Amino acid sequence: MLSLYQQTCRECASLITRRYSTSFSLGIRVFDKPLRAPIYGVYGFVRFADEIVDTFHGHDKAKLLNKFREDTYAAIEDGISLNPVLQAFQEVANRYGIGRDLIDPFLDSMAMDLEFSRYHDGLYKTYIYGSAEVVGLMCLKVFVDGDDAEYERLKDAACALGSAFQKINFLRDIKSDYEERGRVYFPGVDFNQFTNEIKTEIEEDIKLDFDHGYEGIKQLPSSARLGVYLAYVYYTKLFQKIKKSPAKQVADERIRVPDTRKVYLLASSAVKHQFNLL
Repeated sequence: MLSLYQQTCRECASLITRRYSTSFSLGIRVFDKPLRAPIYGVYGFVRFADEIVDTFHGHDKAKLLNKFREDTYAAIEDGISLNPVLQAFQEVANRYGIGRDLIDPFLDSMAMDLEFSRYHDGLYKTYIYGSAEVVGLMCLKVFVDGDDAEYERLKDAACALGSAFQKINFLRDIKSDYEERGRVYFPGVDFNQFTNEIKTEIEEDIKLDFDHGYEGIKQLPSSARLGVYLAYVYYTKLFQKIKKSPAKQVADERIRVPDTRKVYLLASSAVKHQFNLL
């Protein structure tokens, strides 16, 4: 039965999310049920594209990424794929109108990681848009379910939130990005001279994105609001820990929020949402 295959592929996307991200898994679980499979489908797609460029060492990454791009568009056009990740994603793309205007910038940003190790301001903005902001827009397509006016109204805030999340990831992973992949994403930043002053400038930029993104969260449909708010709360807690840590510590170790703390954040966020205290 085709329905069994389709459900199995959706479950693969869910498994990928749970394996790779505790925080996003928790957030997705509190979405209204109809939203969960589509968001798992988006996450599985972006996660595996990222894996190609970050971990498939010893293989021709450019070739694999190009094949992944070709297979993505074939899956969307054909409405079917033998790749479970692309099968789950094409369902979402076709159902919610996620087109090349969002998919191409994302895959282009993945390709940038194969070419660049230092990002000047223009490249940085392009990379942030493709690797993070468009992912937020893909999710927004699902949340508004065809309401183009709502999409246009909320898209800037969705981009800002995705940008904030990505920049925090850059700070959290600055050591591994540099030592394992030779990358420094922040323009003009030398990893070996990462100072408290530079860190503060980056944090001020993130705060602007966070504030804009939060205003958008409060206006999301109730079916999605708690899940996105939970991700925001988790990243806020991570951001606070990074801000309290000196630059040397951030450069030397990966700052994280323990899983037990994430569960507490879920419970407290649910209470705030229930009583309209966001």
